Amino acid sequence: MGLYLIASGWLDLAFWIGILKVAFGLGMVIFVHELGHFVVAKLCGVKCEKFYLGFDIAGLKFCKFTYGETEYGIGILPLGGYVKMLGQEDNPARLREEIERAKQDGDQPEESKEDEPKVDIKAAEQALYDPRSYLAQSVPRRMAIISAGVIMNLIFAVVMAVVAFMPGMGVKRRPCQVGRLLPGEAAWQENLRVGDTILEVAGRKILKFRDMQEAVSLGDDLEQGVPMVVSRPGVDEPFDVTVLPDSSGLLPRIGIFSSSTTTLRDKSPAVFPGSVADQAQPPLEPGDKIVEINGTPVASFAELHTQLALHREQPLQLIVQRTEGKKPESTSTSEVQIEVPVKRMRRLGLVMGMGPIRAVQKESPAAKAGIQPGDRITAIDGDPVGDPMTLADRLRRRPGETVALTVNRESEPEPLTLEATLREVDWFETLSSDMYGADVPMTAPALGIAFPVLNRVEAVLEDSPAAKAGLQPGDEIVEAILLPPKKPDPKYDDLELSEASIEFSEEERNWPALIFSLQFYPPDTQIRLNWVRKEEPQTATLDSMVADDWFDPDRGFVLQSLDYLQRADSFGGAVRLGAEETFGATLIVYRFLQKIGTQISPKALGGPITIFRVAKIHADQGTAELLIFLTLLSANLAVINFLPIPLLDGGHMVLLAWEGIRGKPADERVQMALTYIGLVFILSLMVWVIGLDIMRLFS
Repeated sequence: MGLYLIASGWLDLAFWIGILKVAFGLGMVIFVHELGHFVVAKLCGVKCEKFYLGFDIAGLKFCKFTYGETEYGIGILPLGGYVKMLGQEDNPARLREEIERAKQDGDQPEESKEDEPKVDIKAAEQALYDPRSYLAQSVPRRMAIISAGVIMNLIFAVVMAVVAFMPGMGVKRRPCQVGRLLPGEAAWQENLRVGDTILEVAGRKILKFRDMQEAVSLGDDLEQGVPMVVSRPGVDEPFDVTVLPDSSGLLPRIGIFSSSTTTLRDKSPAVFPGSVADQAQPPLEPGDKIVEINGTPVASFAELHTQLALHREQPLQLIVQRTEGKKPESTSTSEVQIEVPVKRMRRLGLVMGMGPIRAVQKESPAAKAGIQPGDRITAIDGDPVGDPMTLADRLRRRPGETVALTVNRESEPEPLTLEATLREVDWFETLSSDMYGADVPMTAPALGIAFPVLNRVEAVLEDSPAAKAGLQPGDEIVEAILLPPKKPDPKYDDLELSEASIEFSEEERNWPALIFSLQFYPPDTQIRLNWVRKEEPQTATLDSMVADDWFDPDRGFVLQSLDYLQRADSFGGAVRLGAEETFGATLIVYRFLQKIGTQISPKALGGPITIFRVAKIHADQGTAELLIFLTLLSANLAVINFLPIPLLDGGHMVLLAWEGIRGKPADERVQMALTYIGLVFILSLMVWVIGLDIMRLFS
């Protein structure tokens, strides 16, 4: 649920250069495929009548020209391309039949032929018998023509990858280090921490974060869990964990995000506009490297994360390294002391209900006390639980204390009283912008539990915006709409702020998403709440209030991602890495297609809009990253085109193989049936992925 976006800068020249790079790259993937068909057809002596990028539906095209015997052009529909060869016909048996029928038409009465389709006998015979016709070629030659597109795509994929890995280039890779965890998910349940590094997955050594994602999403026997070897700072030996991925979404996942550095991103904005980091004195600048927080040196993101957790209620005294000058020979580095204020959470004054425990961390105080998923905590030390949103903050202030938890369990007729000794917490588990999915739970790290926050109001704080709006205990929230001011403070100009609607239902208990989204909007943002009271709909527009005792450790730093440069030290090394990348990309596509509908949701597919958007993201990261994406895309096109589906190259190859074995084309009825099946499948697939693209645009 992307509720804010860094402005893309429509007037920025770099933005349009990126668009052109993407358009050229995607066009090249299609071009080389069709070029393969074209070149091999020419080498076989086949006449090529058309060569088009895009499809000229109903004759519509952007441009065309004729050179020699071939018409070249760009069609109006940018979903592929084609080469039209003389005599290219999906059903040769039908073509022969039409010629024979047309020859016999002269013996029939004129009135009986009125409704019959007219056949150009000369053109049909030329298509079938002309030595330059596609149909006049031998089966091996036609197989070479058909397979040339796929082969060219694989060659193109290798070339792009080789260029990306050349000594002068290099591809940015993210190491498999944990930067954040999704509350309540598989990795969180196994007690993985920020700063952990995953060394092996299912017995395979892992270097890149992407390799871990692929091993989890495309792995086998996920029901048994995914074995991993993990190293942790301060722990001498790596340890083993078995993580059970969550397969309820588009892709199986374990809920971890890659890590960052301690350096602010090197272009503006380097902090979230309007955040307390944006109020730092003196101001933080792009490229500043945080080296010390409140007197404690920090050398990694994990150490920075710990200091943010420990000092959430105090201003931060930062020491940053700042580099001045753009040219290497004139740069200088200095240390600057900067103060960042505390971040108090903004809220509406509602105390929502706490749902049953969704997950319990292994080896946590809750696990040792016997707390189980499904349990509902109704009291702590005999007092009501209070606001579940602030439970983590209240418990972390009591490290080492033993608390009595009153628990309702479905299998027990009476409430249970369980004792747990709270652990010291030097990390935090709040939501971030890319976690705003439906029904993301809150956690209490001192206990080690994850729980949903219900849509039902339990209490209303006195003199709060919610109290002034007339909300009462028992009200059920059904929708919240964030209403940013029409003329926000200029400091928010770098954000594209708009109204954002968040829905609430039994499956979407989104109160945490609303509250954490609110933190990124200007202070004068209003919230329109819609709720139900005794089946009667109610609505009101609320302001927000600042909490006195609820702090957000995330001050609003925008940090550079942690990555390393993978590149060869010679041309031979680049060829090896390029071949490995292409082989891996091809294998990923096969495994992905194999698991669609079982392990992977069909909604994970993407159409042309998604492809363009992902390509633009890679182009913004650098030319080498775009080339690696084109490697994956070209391998994708090769694999899909060679699937044994009628109308695709793979379907043609199957029919040609059958013709080679039998010595004649397949039966006309069989070919026609397969052709219609293939057409329906391809059109349905196009409608599906384009529909998904449109839904993503408006989600």
